[in-house]
Amino acid sequence: MQLSTVSSLHAPSGNTTESFRAPEHRNRLDPVTLRLFVAVLENGTIAAAAEREFIAPSAVSKRLSDLEESLKTQLFQRSNRGVEPTNAGIELLSLSRSVLNDLDNIFYQMTGYASGDRGIIRVFANISAITEFLPCCLRSFMVAYPQIQVQLQEKISSAVQHGVASNATDVGIYAYDGSQVEGIVSLPYKRDELVLAVPFDHPLTQQSKVEIIDALAYNFVGLHTGSFINQQLLMAAGKANVPFMCRVQVTSFDALSLMVEAEMGIAVMPRAIAERYSQLGKICAITLHETWAQRELRICIRSNASLSVATRRFVEHLQSQCAI
Repeated sequence: MQLSTVSSLHAPSGNTTESFRAPEHRNRLDPVTLRLFVAVLENGTIAAAAEREFIAPSAVSKRLSDLEESLKTQLFQRSNRGVEPTNAGIELLSLSRSVLNDLDNIFYQMTGYASGDRGIIRVFANISAITEFLPCCLRSFMVAYPQIQVQLQEKISSAVQHGVASNATDVGIYAYDGSQVEGIVSLPYKRDELVLAVPFDHPLTQQSKVEIIDALAYNFVGLHTGSFINQQLLMAAGKANVPFMCRVQVTSFDALSLMVEAEMGIAVMPRAIAERYSQLGKICAITLHETWAQRELRICIRSNASLSVATRRFVEHLQSQCAI
C-alpha cells in the first residue's frame, strides 16, 4: 500500500499506468552458457566442447555469439586452429569457474539435505535429559552424522510439549506426568529416579528412605517454576496441607547441589546427579518413597510424516542408542 501511494504521488498526471516500470533483465547470464564457454576454452575448439557436453556444435556457437552480444564484449579470437580467449575472455573464464563451482556445491549440499546426511534439527529438552542422557547420545550421533547440526534448548517439560505441537521445535524430550499435549506423538526414551539431596549432617540422613511429607518440614532449594520436580513438590505439599518452603530457585542441577552443600536447603534431583556430588563428599542422596520418584522421560514429535530425513535419523538414534 505504501509503495503504491508513493508511486501515484510522483507519477506524471494522466499517465500513471506507464510510470515506474520495473527494469527488464533480458541479458542475465545462465549457467549452461557459462559451462559451454568454459568447455570451449578448455578444449580449444567448439567441436571438441560440443562433443564433451553432448550438444550440437551449432548450438554451442550460437550460445557463444549470444554471450558476446549480451556482454557487448569480444571474448574469443577465432581462427582455423580453434579459439583463443581475449583478455576479457580470460577474466570471464576465471569468474565462470568460480560461479560453476559454487553452483555445484549448492547442488551437492542440497542433495545432502534430501539424503539426510546434512540438516538442522531443533530440539527442546528438560534439564534432566540434557544433564543425564543427551551428552552421550549427541556425541555418538554427531560422530555418525557430522554435517547435521543440532540446536538444543533447555525448556521445562510442559514447554517442550507445546513447542513441538506448535512447530517451534522438531523434537522434544520431557518428563511424562500422565498427561500429554494434544497434537504430538509420544515415544519411549529413558527412566530415571528422583532422590532427596541433603547436607551430610542433616537429620534426614539417619533414614534410608524418606516420604516427601517428612521432607516438607524443611526448607527447600528448587528449580524453575513449572518444572516437573517443582510441580510434584507443590502437589505433595497441597495434599498434605503444609507449606512448601522454597528459599532459593536455581536453573541447573550443579547450582542446586552447591546450594544444598551450602546448607541453603534440601532438594529433589535425579539420583545420577546426586550421587556424583555424593561421591565428592558434598551431599547425601536419600531414596524417596514416592511413586512419582520413578520417572519416565519421553520423546515427542508432531508425526513421523512431519520429520525430515535428518530428524528421523536423530529420533531413531535416540531410541536405539539410549533406549529404556
